[in-house]
Amino acid sequence: MDRGDSVLALAHPVDFVPKTTLLDTVVPTLGILLTEHNRCHPTQQFRLRMVVHAGEVTFDDRGCFGEALDVAFRLLDASPVKRILRNTDAPMVLVVSDDVHRSVVRHGYDGIDPKAFSRLLLPRTSNLVRSAWVRVIGASQGLPERPGGPVTRMEDYRRRA
Repeated sequence: MDRGDSVLALAHPVDFVPKTTLLDTVVPTLGILLTEHNRCHPTQQFRLRMVVHAGEVTFDDRGCFGEALDVAFRLLDASPVKRILRNTDAPMVLVVSDDVHRSVVRHGYDGIDPKAFSRLLLPRTSNLVRSAWVRVIGASQGLPERPGGPVTRMEDYRRRA
């Protein structure tokens, strides 16, 4: 869903996009694409904050809603997350909720390095979110060189990984 200068993308994880695929394929591919774009277009730099969280989402005539979305937006809008992006040359900051870290990241599934994430304590603005895990992705992170030219699709990344 287009939200002005942001995008809300909901994925049905069981059938189509498991959290491991988001973290080991989609996120690195997006990091590579952003880094390549920013290197090729220095006057049109693109930077983003991305959140991965899981939970129930409900739909009605006006759109989607639910506590899971509240958590995701609070993580995305947290001032420490914005500060981390502002203080790095990397094009992307990934935030995962405690739930996603506990159920996926900490287990170190193929392509997911738990040591790449740092715990982030958040200001106490609500009872929903107290901490999360953050990873800076891109530019100075030494993204792997991919033989055969730039990656432009997820299939390209999977074939080269």
